[in-house]
Amino acid sequence: MTAVNQVRSTFTDYFKKNGHEHVESAPLIPRNDATLMFTSAGMVQFKNLFTGNEKRSYTTATTSQKCLRAGGKHNDLDNVGYTARHCTFFEMLGNFSFGDYFKEQAITLAWNLVTKEYGLKKDKLLITVYSEDEEAATLWKKIAGFKDDKIIRIPTSDNFWSAGDTGPCGPCSEIFIDQGDKLQGGPPGSADQDGDRFLEFWNLVFMQFDQLAPGNRVNLPKPSIDTGMGLERMSAILQGVHSIFDTDLFKSLIEASVSETGVAAKGANAPSHRVIADHLRAASFLIADGVLPSNEGRGYVLRRIMRRAMRHAHLLGAKDPLMHRLVPALTRQMGDTYPELIRAQSLIAETLKLEETRFRKTLERGLVLLDDATNNLRKGETLKGDVAFKLYDTYGFPLDLTQDALRPRGIAVDTAGFATSMEKQKDEARKAWKGSGEAATETVWFEIKDKSGPTEFLGYETESAEGEIRALISGGKPAKALNKGDDGAIVVNQTPFYGESGGQEGDVGLIKGAKGALFRVTETQKKLGDVFVHIGKVESGSFKSGDGVELIVDHAKRSATRANHSATHLIHEALRQVLGTHVQQKGSLVNSDRLRFDVSHNKPMSAEELAVVENRANAVIVQNSEVTTRSMAIDDARETGAMA
Repeated sequence: MTAVNQVRSTFTDYFKKNGHEHVESAPLIPRNDATLMFTSAGMVQFKNLFTGNEKRSYTTATTSQKCLRAGGKHNDLDNVGYTARHCTFFEMLGNFSFGDYFKEQAITLAWNLVTKEYGLKKDKLLITVYSEDEEAATLWKKIAGFKDDKIIRIPTSDNFWSAGDTGPCGPCSEIFIDQGDKLQGGPPGSADQDGDRFLEFWNLVFMQFDQLAPGNRVNLPKPSIDTGMGLERMSAILQGVHSIFDTDLFKSLIEASVSETGVAAKGANAPSHRVIADHLRAASFLIADGVLPSNEGRGYVLRRIMRRAMRHAHLLGAKDPLMHRLVPALTRQMGDTYPELIRAQSLIAETLKLEETRFRKTLERGLVLLDDATNNLRKGETLKGDVAFKLYDTYGFPLDLTQDALRPRGIAVDTAGFATSMEKQKDEARKAWKGSGEAATETVWFEIKDKSGPTEFLGYETESAEGEIRALISGGKPAKALNKGDDGAIVVNQTPFYGESGGQEGDVGLIKGAKGALFRVTETQKKLGDVFVHIGKVESGSFKSGDGVELIVDHAKRSATRANHSATHLIHEALRQVLGTHVQQKGSLVNSDRLRFDVSHNKPMSAEELAVVENRANAVIVQNSEVTTRSMAIDDARETGAMA
């Protein structure tokens, strides 16, 4: 048997021997692609190399990339546990050429790895190519010795890759294995191609065109290669099993789940153990990469993943929080390859335990209410959308859990009706926002949030990132564009800029656009809790909604503000030690130049008390201890000793 860790190392070692730079996996949170919620493919971290906007010291690379498909346009969440090959978190093995080698060497490298290093039998393999790519078909005949019956020409977009309506693109060639006639399904391109018999495990993308506009495609000056092999799929093939959940890595996680629950992974219980194993990986890696559960954006996707696993733990009869007890099994399997799991192990376990403890009450109450609401429904019928919305809005039972709970009974949910109820609630909230002057102008942010959603804050991990403009504001109203000399505000989908809150001033810096466009950010505010507004002036060029931009925080000002923020916490603790634990924060001002800390006390402080407080705070500062940032619910933070 070839273990998952061996499959991974065989791939990367092979390409290192063939002159490729081994590049570490990028985080699950893309920093250079504003269109993606999560990293979903190996090429994401190399996007700027493919477009020529970035240069590095190497022209070929290999990676094992952490990927997640559980939100946005890439979403496998609902299928996990019920199929042999779907998972939310997976690893994509890849080799890349940035204008170096092209089709012939890519096919040669792939064929030698598959047949010589991995030892797959040639007669079990078949190839697909794009129907117009005769060059690739000819090369497969030459290199692999295949006849036409082993090379299937596909005329659809399945075998032509593009990042969007414009930009680099090119034909694909996929490698399939025939797993035998005991499994159902036909070859690619046939009516029953979605069966399990013929499994695609490696996709070679020949990036050779630049799509300038629909119908206008030109050759790239330096064609490139982007390949992706599913580690879990290849491991299943080499271990002689038909489900990724029967590979050694997943078996160890499922065994841990069985051990903790006392329920065998058989029959109707098998999908629950698979869901728990997969979602444990997804949740743990997201937390390790800086995502924490919330009600918006990436944090909400994490919460959905965690709660879906927790419902399946409930189905298995777990009476106490389960997920955090499985973290050691995961770190034993994957910690050597991904040391961030070991570094964040305590945070992962603590976050899972807190979330599951809090959610158990919601889950138990919600399941009772759901049973009451669906008692009279039969297989094939549909739960009304307004009922599903009431479960969500009044009792905190999410829509996806309602759908997952009803799935085994064959009952659907009216999602359109759910959306209508959600929109009705938003309309009522807008109508309730009444007033004049400043309050009246705030209504614009409701419109922007409804249309564009919340802003994802990246500032705890980075001071620069790419984003996509979602809204422009000028004179307190939405604007189509901001041009040179215009004062205004920019809202993007994700930002490293901290928005003013909690007494701390927002970040300043630059937003750069195409053709030298430059917007100087002089202030960053938060509206409606999670819409980050970058206020400033266009110094050159112009900006419009939908533009891709680069956001750069003023590092010196951020660092000075951060230091003053930390100092407020030190002063607070020193005040409690000197004056008593009754001292509470009543207000503060934190910026790059100074800090002000307002406290409650029954009399003015003496000069001696001030000196002692100052000395104690400074004594901690000179220790130069590491400072870490964690985003938590306020009740959870207080439980760990935080004060505010």
